[in-house]
Amino acid sequence: MERVDTVVIGAGAVGLAVARALAQAGREVMLLEKESTIGTGVSSRNSEVIHAGLYYAPGSLKARLCVAGKHQLYAYAQAHGVNTRACGKWVVATEVSQQAALDTLAKKAHANGVEVHRLTSQEARAREPALSCVAALWSPTTGIVDSHGLMLALLGDLQAAGGWLAVQSAVVGGEVTADGTVLRVSSPAEGDTELLARYVVNAASLHATQVAASITGFPCAYIPKARYAKGSYFSLSAASPFRSLIYPAPQDAWLGIHLTLDLGGQTRFGPDLEWLDPSAIPDALDYAVAPERAQRFYADVRRYWPALPDGALMPSYSGIRPKIHAPDQAAPDFRVDGPAVHGVSGWVNLFGIESPGLTSALALGDYVRDVLLG
Repeated sequence: MERVDTVVIGAGAVGLAVARALAQAGREVMLLEKESTIGTGVSSRNSEVIHAGLYYAPGSLKARLCVAGKHQLYAYAQAHGVNTRACGKWVVATEVSQQAALDTLAKKAHANGVEVHRLTSQEARAREPALSCVAALWSPTTGIVDSHGLMLALLGDLQAAGGWLAVQSAVVGGEVTADGTVLRVSSPAEGDTELLARYVVNAASLHATQVAASITGFPCAYIPKARYAKGSYFSLSAASPFRSLIYPAPQDAWLGIHLTLDLGGQTRFGPDLEWLDPSAIPDALDYAVAPERAQRFYADVRRYWPALPDGALMPSYSGIRPKIHAPDQAAPDFRVDGPAVHGVSGWVNLFGIESPGLTSALALGDYVRDVLLG
C-alpha cells in the first residue's frame, strides 16, 4: 500500500486551488481526478463570471470567500497571464415591484464591502442604450475569466510545489483507520490500488456525497442528500449591443436568465433552472440542451432586451450544479466540513460548492488549508 501525506479528490477549479494551497504549505499532495484531464465537470460548464459578492448573506462563507476570492483571482490572473476582463454587470428591475429587490441587494453588497451604484433607467440607458429597465444596480468589479487558463495555472503551481496529478483515478471506496484513511482507487491502467493518506480533501463536486458515503467509518449523519439542478445556455447568433453583463433582479437562490459575454466576444444567455430527479446518478446525467427551452429564454430576455430578434438563440451547452437542498428550501451556505464538524481526523468534505465557487476558488483553497492544518 502506497502512503501519501495528503490526497485531494477532484481536479476542478476548487480542487486544484486546494491542492495548490496545501502543496505550497509544504504538504506532499496527490490530486486524484476520475476523468482523463482536469476541469471537465462543473468547472467547464459555467458562465465564467467573476462574481462581485452582491448576493450572499453578510458573514456567510459564500460572502466572505467570494469577495476575498474575487480580489485574489484578479491579482492571480494578472500575475500568471490568465485572461480576465472587468466588464461590469447591470442588475436590472424591469418592473416597479422589483425595485425593492435591488434595494435589498444593494444593502447586502454594502455589508459585504462590495461597490455598487444605484442608477435610474435613464442613467442606465445612457450607457447601454438597448437596455430596458425601470432602475438598475451597477457592479463595476464583476468580470469574466478564462476558467481553463486559470485551472492550467493552478496545476502549474501545484506541480512547481512538488504536488502531482493522477488522472483516470476514481476513488471507489475506503476506510477510516487509526493511521489515516485508506482510499481504494480505480484506474484503467493499474486496476484497483490502495492509498493510505493522513489528510484527505473531498472536492469531488457532483460526486462529493457519493465519495463520502463510500468511506467505511465516516459518519453518515454528516453527509447531506445530494440533489442536482441543470442550467441550459443559449448563444446569440446575432450581433449583441451590450458591453457588460445583464442580470435580472434576483429571484430567491436563482439569479434568472442573464446575459453573459465570453473573452472571445460571444454572447450567451442562461442558465435557466431545471431540478433533476432526486434519484439521479452523477455519471448518468444528461447534458443535452433541449431546443424548445428557447421559448422561455425569449420571454425572459425580452423583459430587459425587447429587441432580441426572433430566431437569434441557438442551443449552446448546459451545466449541472451540486445542490444540498430541495427546490422549496432556501439555498444554504458552502459546507466546508472539517474534523471539528464530523470528528474524523484529517478529513475535509466540500459540499454544495456551486456558484460562486469559481470566483471563490483561491480563497477556498486557503480556507481549506487552514481548516485542515490549523
